[in-house]
Amino acid sequence: MFDLSITVKAALLLLAFIALFVAGVALERDVLDVVAFALSGVTYVVFVGYVVVRYSPGETGTFLLLAMSAGLFVGLGYALRAGIPTPSQRTAAAALGGLLIVSAGLVGADALSGGVAYDVQTNESVTVSVPETEHTPNRYPYIEAEVGTVTASNPSPFLRALDLPSLSGCLVGPTEHPDDSVFINTDIKWDEDTIGASATKSYAVRAELPIDPNRTESQTYAIEQGHDCSTERSEPTLVVQVSQSDTID
Repeated sequence: MFDLSITVKAALLLLAFIALFVAGVALERDVLDVVAFALSGVTYVVFVGYVVVRYSPGETGTFLLLAMSAGLFVGLGYALRAGIPTPSQRTAAAALGGLLIVSAGLVGADALSGGVAYDVQTNESVTVSVPETEHTPNRYPYIEAEVGTVTASNPSPFLRALDLPSLSGCLVGPTEHPDDSVFINTDIKWDEDTIGASATKSYAVRAELPIDPNRTESQTYAIEQGHDCSTERSEPTLVVQVSQSDTID
């Protein structure tokens, strides 16, 4: 499924604002021009909110964006009161057609540039052991260990949403915890949800593996990617299950 990039969505909102404003200036009927101006204002507010949320410009950037927006609307309001020459229907149609062509070009370029690709690589095995200082029956009976990496690549020249694949796991084979589900996550920051143009990011994949708090020997698990947790293995095995998340820009 194709998803528009954050950059193109923001650009389309801005173009929609311009198109509605041009329509409001060109329309000669009182009700229709008011509706067009109102819709253009709402569209611009949505555009500003979207840019602030998705681009995270910070306090200074947000203040400057709001200040420029206020100046823009004051200037447009003054120009309307002063009497902007009403463009002919042909001129307005040409302007709207040009905006439509630009919009189609952006969408086409976005589609051709490709979306974010994710690649999950797992290690061949992982060995865990209880630290000497933590041999106690009351210790949390899990050890977190790195079991692989996930890489996100954005080949396009646009900012895109970052939504790593959903990871889970299970233990199979001759283990002390057969058929146990395993919590698996990555070291991505909680607020990191975008990837820049032509950028690549890598994250460690970590699993919480069960181990007896009183165990003195280390435990080694083979690692494989798959979805079948019912098939027996000849050695203790961690099966890493990968499923794609639904990206919302």
